Amino acid sequence: MRVRSRKICLVGDYAVGKTSLVNRFVSNQFSGQYLTTVGVKVETCLVDIAPDERINLVIWDIAGGDRLTSVKKSYLQGASGYFLIADVSREDTFHTALALQQHVVTLLGELPFVGLSNKSDLLDSTVVSSVHQAPHFSDSLWVPTSALTGQGVSEAFIQLARQMSD
Repeated sequence: MRVRSRKICLVGDYAVGKTSLVNRFVSNQFSGQYLTTVGVKVETCLVDIAPDERINLVIWDIAGGDRLTSVKKSYLQGASGYFLIADVSREDTFHTALALQQHVVTLLGELPFVGLSNKSDLLDSTVVSSVHQAPHFSDSLWVPTSALTGQGVSEAFIQLARQMSD
């Protein structure tokens, strides 16, 4: 069996659920306790993308924010792909995510990525309906996920892994 390693990064504003998404994917666990990521946290996980092919995902959970500092830029170096993450209950996080995406493209060029509209378990929120009607929102860019319920999390990681294997 062929196994390759690929570095992926999670990019998004504060408290959009980056760490919770990683924990759900790697350990199938969720904690409601919010802990701010300081710097970066690195996890690994093997993903089967074909009967005879696996990718060892080296997942860099980068501290959130609305801009890329020089430190965060150094964390992105060497990435093969990334997740762009927003919180469905906070419309401003979609604007931040799209701005961060432009910074990543400027820094690294076009890379495979998947946009995650996290906390989809909050879909009855009034903010969510306005987000889904906003001009920046596109169903083709944003995959609904919930670190709380696990909805779409594994599928999103596998989708990105497959994009990076091509």
